[in-house]
Amino acid sequence: MVRRLWIIFLAVLAGTLAVEPFVAWHPHFAVERLFGFNALYGFVACAVLILVAKGIGLFVKRGEDYYDDE
Repeated sequence: MVRRLWIIFLAVLAGTLAVEPFVAWHPHFAVERLFGFNALYGFVACAVLILVAKGIGLFVKRGEDYYDDE
């Protein structure tokens, strides 16, 4: 199942990168003109969100016996 998800993910990424030269972009900054910038930006943003969520989880996590009546 996980292998199939990776294959789908890579197919969507390849499709996105293949279509990029045919899309009319209107970049505001020079870095946005780089090929594949949007895919890289999305990946980095997702990775940062995961790391931040894991960091927050360290502070708000409760112990395993938090709801025990003892």
